[in-house]
Amino acid sequence: MEKQEAKIAETANETANGAVADAPVTEAGNAGQGDRGAARGRGGRTERGGRDRNPRRPRRNEGGRERVRPEFDQKIISIRRVTRVMAGGRRFSFSVAMVIGDKKGRVGVGIGKAGDTQLAIEKAVRDAKKHMITVPMNQHSQIAHDVQTKLSSSEVMIIPAAGRGLVAGSSVRTVLELAGVKDVTAKLLSRTKNKLNNARATIEALKLLKA
Repeated sequence: MEKQEAKIAETANETANGAVADAPVTEAGNAGQGDRGAARGRGGRTERGGRDRNPRRPRRNEGGRERVRPEFDQKIISIRRVTRVMAGGRRFSFSVAMVIGDKKGRVGVGIGKAGDTQLAIEKAVRDAKKHMITVPMNQHSQIAHDVQTKLSSSEVMIIPAAGRGLVAGSSVRTVLELAGVKDVTAKLLSRTKNKLNNARATIEALKLLKA
């Protein structure tokens, strides 16, 4: 009789252990050994309660939504921390100069100032959209004639050069690249290193182009 009772108790323990192994993780944190083994098999760590410390993060495009491409490409040509002296002391802010364009003839240069860099960038983008121009080009994205202009301390000359590609430097190259102009040679005739003035001088030179 005692042997039969011991056998029944042993069978009950095996059945209980099998049920615990198949049991899911509960809110109280009681997890079966099968779940812990599966978590270790996935490479994830488990806490005492049985929950994963590093659950798999969903991917960005896992929801099926595609990222919408912005209308204009943008590039920062200069970012500075500026200081304004007031009666109470100094106040710091950021100044951002940016060029935006669609590489199809539309381009603009803007500047924005704010206490936060992200806000300054947004202001610069809005300012660039307000001062956007359309560059007259042929079907091969080439300009018709050479132009030269001077703005402030910057002097820029742009010459068409078939087959040479885009040969320019400093912020002049950025403006021409975002405008989509090809096969030109640009030269800075002044010694200034001010990228904002050079970009604005390039915009003024492109305004002189005729279709």
